[in-house]
Amino acid sequence: MPALKVTDDLGRSLLFIHPPKRVVSLVPSDTYSVVALGAGDRLVGRTTWCEHGEGVPTVGGTKDIDVEAILALAPHLVIANQEENTRRALEQLAEKVPVLVSLPRRVDQGIGHLARLARILGVEKEPVARDLIRRGYDLPKPPPAGPRAFIPIWMDPLMTLNADTFGSDVLARVGIENVFGDRLRMYPLAADLGKTAPQDSAGRDVRYPRVSVNEIQTRGAELVILPDEPHRFSPDDEAVLQEALPNARVVRVSGKDLFWYGAWTIDALPRLAAQLTTSGGHPRIPPGLTS
Repeated sequence: MPALKVTDDLGRSLLFIHPPKRVVSLVPSDTYSVVALGAGDRLVGRTTWCEHGEGVPTVGGTKDIDVEAILALAPHLVIANQEENTRRALEQLAEKVPVLVSLPRRVDQGIGHLARLARILGVEKEPVARDLIRRGYDLPKPPPAGPRAFIPIWMDPLMTLNADTFGSDVLARVGIENVFGDRLRMYPLAADLGKTAPQDSAGRDVRYPRVSVNEIQTRGAELVILPDEPHRFSPDDEAVLQEALPNARVVRVSGKDLFWYGAWTIDALPRLAAQLTTSGGHPRIPPGLTS
């Protein structure tokens, strides 16, 4: 393979003279993608949260990775995510080894990241990788908006996500409208809850607003979608939300199906469509998303 220059989602350029043979993945969805691309034998390190790459040594959690343990594995590439991993740890690693940092906010960006990984690993022409990426690029475009949904991601404080997030775009791809799609997070917490004037939020992440039960009721929703991560909602949590929206259907879904970008998304979209999009009690799966 000739030298390959790629740009990561932080805008940093990385140069690869040869495909990396020793890879550490600090993101569970990327660990899955590396395996799905047929390059699982390249993995020499993963996090304790990674469910794939059986037998590969772990290097801590996504938020508390062991930098020295990673460097001891002599990786040719570390795969990371701006949200999942801590900035300081990634900066320390980037001083020693190539670190590819991603932050996809759209399904198409996640598939583009998958294709970028395939090129870096030098497997883009292999049948398994080529067919997987083709399936990703062949995913249908979003259908007309259907049911309106509230998607909490935390309970105390009650938090949700707006349209500028990967999970919200996944739902849009199966015809679900996020009722808080236009809602920005405000600072401080009292401002987010409408109790005081907001401060300047420049440089802060405004994609995950904290909301009140009253605001949920005002926005309304036909669906309440409860992912099982990052917060596992209890029956008591569900009861509170059902009381706030008594006419809404509550559906529990896999957090991986909502938030794992790359290879996982390709099969997740049909599952979510079957779970969430109904008409007259029967699934109304958007064209192109049959399982």
